[in-house]
Amino acid sequence: MSSTVTTLATASAFFAAPVIDPDKAIYEFIIPANKPWSHIVEKGQILRIIDLEGQQAVDTLFYNAHDTSERYSAQDTILTQGGPYVTTGTRLMSNEGNVLGVVVADSCGRHDTSAGACSCEANTARFGHHTRYMHACRENFLIEVAKHDMTKRDIVPNINFFMNVPIEPDGRLAIVDGVSSPGDYVDVLAATDIIAVISNCPQINNPCNGFNPTPVKVLIFDPAIA
Repeated sequence: MSSTVTTLATASAFFAAPVIDPDKAIYEFIIPANKPWSHIVEKGQILRIIDLEGQQAVDTLFYNAHDTSERYSAQDTILTQGGPYVTTGTRLMSNEGNVLGVVVADSCGRHDTSAGACSCEANTARFGHHTRYMHACRENFLIEVAKHDMTKRDIVPNINFFMNVPIEPDGRLAIVDGVSSPGDYVDVLAATDIIAVISNCPQINNPCNGFNPTPVKVLIFDPAIA
């Protein structure tokens, strides 16, 4: 049995497992509002992202830790599952057609992977020149990927955990109030060693953060414990 199949079998078993105990996490960190974070999540480990206060978009990218030219592909993920939203059971696909991770638990129910990350340029175009100076997710991603010998060329369309982006009948994306409540979480089981990169979104000009960015928490669990 291949290593990927073994990991996916582990994921299937996890669906029926008891809720994991947060006290057994081997790693814990609170990402302040507006700030970036990155960390290696080893194959078989589980990354939990917790929306501490609710309605906070968490922009996230995944890279193969051994070859960062392989990274999360929103297009392949959407195509593989035949749907635009990320939730329990979603296989997070790479640009090489491999599974980087599997969403094995989700208390929120809907996460966007179509709207991408905010940038200073996008803020200016959407909200006016007076917003040009504002820090944005793209800048956060630049800070973190540089720590792993990557550049802005390595930033690709991302997942927006806890972000509510309905698709209108005409195909346009609408960013509306988040549906996550305080304490909502999502668990991602790593199918290979991955680098998780997060921008705890600083956006204050649309309702994706309830116009008030707040901290989030990340936990990592070992497979034997989880």
